[in-house]
Amino acid sequence: MQQILTITLNPALDKSSYVKRVLPEKKLRCGEPRYEPGGGGINVSRAIRKLGGQSTAWLLSGGPAGEKLCELLQEEGVEFWSGQTESWTRENLMVMEESTGDQYRFGMPGPKIQESEWGQVLEKLQSLEKFPEYVVASGSLPPGVPDDYYQQLAKLAHEHQFRLIVDTSGEALLKAAGEGLYLIKPNLGELAKLAGKEHISAMEQEDFAMQVLEEGKCKVLVVSLGPRGAMLASKETGIHYVVPPTVKQESAVGAGDSMVAGMAMSLLQGCPLEEVVRYGVAAGTAATMTSGSELCRKEDVEEIYQWLLKHK
Repeated sequence: MQQILTITLNPALDKSSYVKRVLPEKKLRCGEPRYEPGGGGINVSRAIRKLGGQSTAWLLSGGPAGEKLCELLQEEGVEFWSGQTESWTRENLMVMEESTGDQYRFGMPGPKIQESEWGQVLEKLQSLEKFPEYVVASGSLPPGVPDDYYQQLAKLAHEHQFRLIVDTSGEALLKAAGEGLYLIKPNLGELAKLAGKEHISAMEQEDFAMQVLEEGKCKVLVVSLGPRGAMLASKETGIHYVVPPTVKQESAVGAGDSMVAGMAMSLLQGCPLEEVVRYGVAAGTAATMTSGSELCRKEDVEEIYQWLLKHK
């Protein structure tokens, strides 16, 4: 067991291709498809691998798509364990229109997961003799999985003294935060909901962030600000911003997962929180420089990180 464990209950076999132009009611002849393993925690583990680190990915998979997904993880050298499901793993589709460079992303909801299936992960986690230092629970919950699932993980984190990082949205995030987490990475809309508000302005975001911390919903709050980087909030550091350089953006796919991967690696190395977020922003920004659903490249991450160090 590695010191970083990622959990993905709703993985996907991501298929991407390209077509000259997207038109309705026409047979569109696409280029040769590319297949990649996908889903929040899986992408975090893949990005950690690309950055030279190690982690173990736990996931649920089923059917031919699930088998293909596991084969791809093995090819990439990602250590993983897969709990089997009766239903087939979902497949997502991304098509790039060559004439415009626009991307069309079709995300499927995922199969219905039985209690005996989603319970596998909790049982396996409870049975560990030695727990990882960090557990990253990331991505949406598939149909059939209760929205307090990440909250159940949070209770285990308190019981067994591991640090839980959650990157999700909606009720799953709200309930997990109600239990108290180590780190969460909401966007501004999710931050507003965490603070019990409908909307949030730039003038209010720092106050809302400190409110979330005071309410014990997490120890470290990293608010994703898109191309403007991220805001770090913790009782230890106060408020800090990390603003990345302007880069040529090819695709935003995988940017958030790459950011979490960079932060998890830095946390494991014992870096100060400001450096943790700086490296995370570098990884997230680097992911936007790659096309399609490709994650960050290490050389791009290092170049951006050095730029951030000079401009901190």
